[in-house]
Amino acid sequence: MEKNINVAASLQIGLGILGIITGIVIFVILYFVADVVNDKEAHLILSIIGKVLAGIIIICSLPGIIAGIGLFKRKEWGRILTLIISVIHLVNFPLGTAVGIYCIWAMVQPEIIEQFKLS
Repeated sequence: MEKNINVAASLQIGLGILGIITGIVIFVILYFVADVVNDKEAHLILSIIGKVLAGIIIICSLPGIIAGIGLFKRKEWGRILTLIISVIHLVNFPLGTAVGIYCIWAMVQPEIIEQFKLS
């Protein structure tokens, strides 16, 4: 069961890092598209959209990283947070769905629940 906990933690952290990278890429693309367009209003609007989208995506990715760290440290709150985030990941088809299903399955196993209660 140790392996399942470590895999779930790694998947949560990996998906969180992927989200952060996605947020940065969206910001960079929209910022440079705004520079290419020689219109002040378009530049302003695209810059704002880029910052807001990147911020939302990055902020939404941080709980997964925190949950993964909690799992590695065998904290009960990390298991609960992983379950909550995994349910949310189910709508992120196909990668998030696969990660969500695996993490939910792993975190509800009786051996894993018992292991988190012992720590």
